[in-house]
Amino acid sequence: MKLSEEKYAKFALCKEMLETVDVVKNFEIEGTEEVVADLEKTGKLFFTGEGSSRIFPSKNAMMNAFRKGLNLDLATEGGCQAFEYDLSKKTVFGASNSGATKELIALFNKLKESGKENLYSMTANTDTKVESLSKKCFVLNCGGEDAVAATKSVAEQALVYQSILANFSGDNIAADTLADLASKIEAVLTMDIDAGLIEKIANAGTIYFAGRNDGVAEELTLKTNEITRKKSDFLEGTYAVHGIEEVMNADDVVLLVDPFDTELEKIKQTLSDGVGLTVIAISSKDTIFPTIKTPEAGEFSSYISLAAGWNILVEVGIALGIDLDKPTRARKVGNAFEG
Repeated sequence: MKLSEEKYAKFALCKEMLETVDVVKNFEIEGTEEVVADLEKTGKLFFTGEGSSRIFPSKNAMMNAFRKGLNLDLATEGGCQAFEYDLSKKTVFGASNSGATKELIALFNKLKESGKENLYSMTANTDTKVESLSKKCFVLNCGGEDAVAATKSVAEQALVYQSILANFSGDNIAADTLADLASKIEAVLTMDIDAGLIEKIANAGTIYFAGRNDGVAEELTLKTNEITRKKSDFLEGTYAVHGIEEVMNADDVVLLVDPFDTELEKIKQTLSDGVGLTVIAISSKDTIFPTIKTPEAGEFSSYISLAAGWNILVEVGIALGIDLDKPTRARKVGNAFEG
């Protein structure tokens, strides 16, 4: 994906994906002390929001916190399910680019009316309904997005959460770390991808994503619908080899995102050999499958995998002759608050 070529430059989606490089490189956040102080009291953090504002940002943060053994009780759900929960003893953090997401506003209204004060949020807009219900609202610096599919905002949201949890542990995300990550994201977004693999994906009946439950594969499943208009599914955990093969077809494709080495042979036996479908890996390491290689980035590798997935989906969308910016039915704000 190179903006020097018209087939990419004409789409806002491609421009916004590549703007992620500067969003990451120049990332700064202030005012996290208040959230950290609250977390030190509650010891419990609940992430909420809808769609892309929740999937990768919250699950990536949780994965890294669990890996580091942070002394925090972490959980995430969408607004409607969270509405049924007792969140009185938790710090609640909601994300909404528009600041007008109906489910999040309904949840915050309920919690606010119950007397809860430690409600935090982040939006890409100022003076929003979500901000008015929050003790503190972090406003993103990435700027607006014209494409329906959220991209650069997702990366910044994830950095906000990861930065808050780093601050909680007495650490921070260094500027040189962000610069290195930005450079690797740019390399992955602009790398050439084997045309034969893109053709396989473009011709797939269903595109499946599997791998770690860090939000990447799940987010790319959503992006597949928005960008390529293809059917997709997220196979969490070992779901890829626990029954789904019964309804898979030989023209389907499974994309393994940063897969576990111990699962590769079983996936080959069950899906490649058993179903006859195509399995493609996105990984910093060679695998037994055709592999789209990405640079290693430690605890930030999930951002690299996400960018690689974006690149793949853009190539597939262009191969299919799709207007990447304007889905027929999908909306920028899934369910907007009115009032």
